[in-house]
Amino acid sequence: MNGLVGFLERSIVPIAAKIGSQKHLVAIRDAFIGLMPVTMAGSFAVLLNVFLRDLPNEWWGAGNGVTATFAWLIGMNGHVWQGSLAIFAILFALSLGYNIAKAYDVDPLSGALVSLSAFIMGLPAVATIGEEAGWGFFNFAAHFGARGLFTVLLIGFLSVIIFCKFMQWNITIKMPESVPPAVSKAFAAIIPGAVALYVAALVYYLFGFFTGGESLIEWIIETIQAPLMGLSQGYGAVLVIVLLVHLFWFFGLHGANIMQAILQPLYGAAGIENANAFEMGAEIPFQWVAGSFDAFVWPGGSGATLLLLVAILVFSKRSDYKMVGKLGIGPGVFNINEPVMFGLPVVLNPLLLVPFVLAPVAMATIAYAATMLGWVDPVVVPITWVMPVGISGFLATAGDWRSIILSLVNVAVGLIIYIPFVIAANSPKLGGGDAQAEQE
Repeated sequence: MNGLVGFLERSIVPIAAKIGSQKHLVAIRDAFIGLMPVTMAGSFAVLLNVFLRDLPNEWWGAGNGVTATFAWLIGMNGHVWQGSLAIFAILFALSLGYNIAKAYDVDPLSGALVSLSAFIMGLPAVATIGEEAGWGFFNFAAHFGARGLFTVLLIGFLSVIIFCKFMQWNITIKMPESVPPAVSKAFAAIIPGAVALYVAALVYYLFGFFTGGESLIEWIIETIQAPLMGLSQGYGAVLVIVLLVHLFWFFGLHGANIMQAILQPLYGAAGIENANAFEMGAEIPFQWVAGSFDAFVWPGGSGATLLLLVAILVFSKRSDYKMVGKLGIGPGVFNINEPVMFGLPVVLNPLLLVPFVLAPVAMATIAYAATMLGWVDPVVVPITWVMPVGISGFLATAGDWRSIILSLVNVAVGLIIYIPFVIAANSPKLGGGDAQAEQE
């Protein structure tokens, strides 16, 4: 065990630390995190409509009293969804540009506007609406939601980097000191912004020229985004994500944050597409999304540490373990596990490495199988990560009662995995035994 830990510490930790501090990946992570107020509002709107419209219509039929009574609120929820999850790519373009510019220490607002403009200019803008045809009819459903995410990541990212570089090279319009700072800042961004947008326009134009008018955004969706998101639905991809998150955490690195730049563009985007499809009454496109991890794989946080705390409170004879258990159980219910990760600690604890990794792997395997086999509905509502186990799955699956059974099964499996290691920690050789036994 010590040899394995040493190998991982020498080989994996330095790479993970560099990834976790790489400013471009941090900017992508922060761009997703920055959207939480809007995405959570949209998710809450979708969730409310589940209980006011979808479930009542399923149970009592169309025109039931509940749906009729709350028609006004259902309509309001639709507006909230339309201004949040339905335009996720637009919001992400702004957030990404802002955070990249912030990472380069240049004007964040200008970076946000450059990113948004670079995305919008490539949207196919000719469509037919009824009998009317012409410029300006954007395909709202096709590009403004999560389907446009990869275009933002590629074109928006490129354009903002160019903008930032020109700003850092001082290729700007310099105004006299007497000019107000806001005006001076705006003029300074003109040349870098124009160059960045013309580069993006050149990319769009050349692609269309050499492909006979094909849309770059559609090409990115079909050639890059769709295959990658398809691969994300495989069990192997889910397993790798779970393993890496927990190996990073074992060495004190925030595994979920490090993997955010992969988790959100793939599984986060899949979750947004599921929510949009569910709200529109369309077929659910993805079976496994970011919310699936939160709902079924890590109750109490990474490593399913809520189950470790329960095992400690029931089976541990160590006063130090029981103290951490009592202090950590409250936050653990809401998936906050720093007290146990660093207080027990789990970090760099060779004895707990196996259950810390094995429990979420087993739970992911069970949840993945149950979802793919259709025993539990897929997650269609993004739920905040602090939602307690059981409630989280029920709400995320839009009220599927079978998700509660799945959560209970996973809790039982996780406990079974943790209990032997908690009992083993009672050994005097590991600091337990009579010297550490709690006398009550």
